[in-house]
Amino acid sequence: MKRHHKIPPYLPFPKGGETYPPFCKWFDLLTILSLSKEGNEGELDKLFQRAIWLQLKIISKPLKGKETMKPDLKKALKKIDTKDWKAVHVEFGRNELKILVPRHCVELSMKEVPVLLDPKTALEAAFSHPIGSPTLEEIIRKKGKPPEEISVAIAVSDITRPVPYKGEKSILLPILKRLESSGIRKQNIKIIVATGMHRASTPEEKVEMYGEEGVQEYAISDHDCENNDLLESIGKTQKGTHVYVNRDFYVADLKIATGLVESHFMTGISGGRKAICPGLVDVNSIQRFHGVGYLEDPNADNLILEGNPCHEEAIEVARTVGVDLIANVTLNKEMEITGVFVGHLEEAHMAAYRHMKGYTAVPVDQEYDIVLTHGGYVGRNHYQTAKAACGAIPAMKEGGMLIIAADNRDTEPIGTPEYRSLIHLLKLQGIDRYLRIISHPDWKFTKDQWEPEVWGRVLRKIGEEGLIYCTLEISEEDYCLLPGRCGLDFLKKKKKRPSMKESGEMVQNAIFFAVNRYREKGIEPTMAFIREGPYAVPVLQKQ
Repeated sequence: MKRHHKIPPYLPFPKGGETYPPFCKWFDLLTILSLSKEGNEGELDKLFQRAIWLQLKIISKPLKGKETMKPDLKKALKKIDTKDWKAVHVEFGRNELKILVPRHCVELSMKEVPVLLDPKTALEAAFSHPIGSPTLEEIIRKKGKPPEEISVAIAVSDITRPVPYKGEKSILLPILKRLESSGIRKQNIKIIVATGMHRASTPEEKVEMYGEEGVQEYAISDHDCENNDLLESIGKTQKGTHVYVNRDFYVADLKIATGLVESHFMTGISGGRKAICPGLVDVNSIQRFHGVGYLEDPNADNLILEGNPCHEEAIEVARTVGVDLIANVTLNKEMEITGVFVGHLEEAHMAAYRHMKGYTAVPVDQEYDIVLTHGGYVGRNHYQTAKAACGAIPAMKEGGMLIIAADNRDTEPIGTPEYRSLIHLLKLQGIDRYLRIISHPDWKFTKDQWEPEVWGRVLRKIGEEGLIYCTLEISEEDYCLLPGRCGLDFLKKKKKRPSMKESGEMVQNAIFFAVNRYREKGIEPTMAFIREGPYAVPVLQKQ
C-alpha cells in the first residue's frame, strides 16, 4: 500500500503542567494499521485525525490488567521472618540504604583497587609521561604555528558522568595550565561538552562539573547534534555512515578528548573515542550508531571491543577527526581516582581498559532467582538506570526477579519526552514488536529509541512481572508509562512528600515480596546483591 504519512514516533506533550497523556489502545491500532498491508489510506487518515483529537482530550489513567501488577504486600510481610537475615548497604544517589537480605544472599563485588593517594602528583606524572604519545608541550611545538595563534578544543563529558573536572584533583586543570604555560592564549581555548543527544547543560550543572573559575574564564559550549550550521562533514565510514562532527572541535589546531573509562552496555567501555562519537557527531550518525542493526549485535555488550560494531564505528570516526591527546580516568565506587591515562587516542584508552577490566569484571558461577542492584551515581533518571539493569542480566535466572533501587534526582526523572513515549511503547508492545516497529522503513528514527531496546534485553529474560523499579522521584501516574512493577506499590502508606526512610521501606518490602513469591511455590530462592550496581560487570563463567 502506498503511504504518504510517516508514523509519528511520539505525540506532542501538553504545556503548562497539564497531565501527561500516556499511549493508549488507539496507539496500538495506529501502529498496527499503519504497518499492516491490509490497511487503506482512508482508514489511516481517519485514525490520524482521531489520534490528534484524542491527544488533546485523553486523561492519564493507570492501565488495567497486568500493567498494574499490585503486590499482595500484607501477605508477604506477614510470612517473612528476618531473624536470620543480614544487612547490606545499597547505594542510593549520595546516600545509602540499609537493607536486610537472606543470610545466603551472595554479594557480587568488584575487586578492591588501590586509589591514587596523591592524585595531583599522579596527574602531573601522567601528563609528563603520556602513553604512546609526545607530551602536550611537544605536540604544541610540532603544530608549526606560534603558540599564541594555536586554537584548542577540549571535549568534556556532561553531568551524567562523574568525571573529576574541577579542583586540584581534576583532569582539566593540568591541561589548561600546560596549555597556557606553553603560550596558548586563554581566549583560543574552547571547552565543548560532548552531549551526543543528551540535553544541554544548565548553568548550575556547568558550575558543578567544571567549577566557577572554569565557567567564568573559559568558553564552554554544549554540542548540538541537530544544528547543521555548527557541523562539518568528514565523509563516510566503512559501514557507510556519512558523519558530520562539531566544527569548533574539528577545525581546532589542537584537539583533546577527556572522559571516564568504565563498562558500557553498547560500546564495551566508555571513554577515549566515545567523546567524539557519539559525543560530538550529528544526529543521523548517532541514530545509526544507536540503531537496531548495531545494538542487536551480540558483541555490542559490556567489556567487549573485538567485533563490537559500536566500538568499531566510534574509533574510525575519532581517527578521522584526528584527536591529538586523550586524558581519561578510572574511578572506584566512591568516585575516587584509581588511574589516570594520558596519551595516544588508542594506546592510552586500551591501557585504561585493561586496568579497569581487571577489577570491574565479577566472575559469577551461577544465575540467581533474585538480584538486587542500584542505579549508582549515573542513575539520575530511568533512562540512565538502564546501565544497572542491563549489567545485571548475566546474574539473573530466566524468569527470575530484578529489584533496582534508583535515586532518579534529575529534573526529568524518567528522561526526555521522547524517551517517556518510547519506554511506554515498549511496555505496550513488548520487545519483539517494539523492535519490528522501530526497524520498519516507515518509522522515523527518534531520539532515545535505543534505551527501551536495552530495557528490552532485561524483559526478554525475566518479563515485566520480574522487574521491580524502586524510586520515589517518579509519580504513580508516570510509573504507568514504565515496564515492570511500580516501587511505590511496596509502600504500606504513600505520602505526598516521602523521605529516605520510605526509600528503604520500598526496597525492603520489594525483597520481602520477591522472596515470598518463591517460597509460596515451595522454592527457597537464591539471591545476589550487586554491591557496586552499574559499575560492576557480572560475567557468567562457562560451565
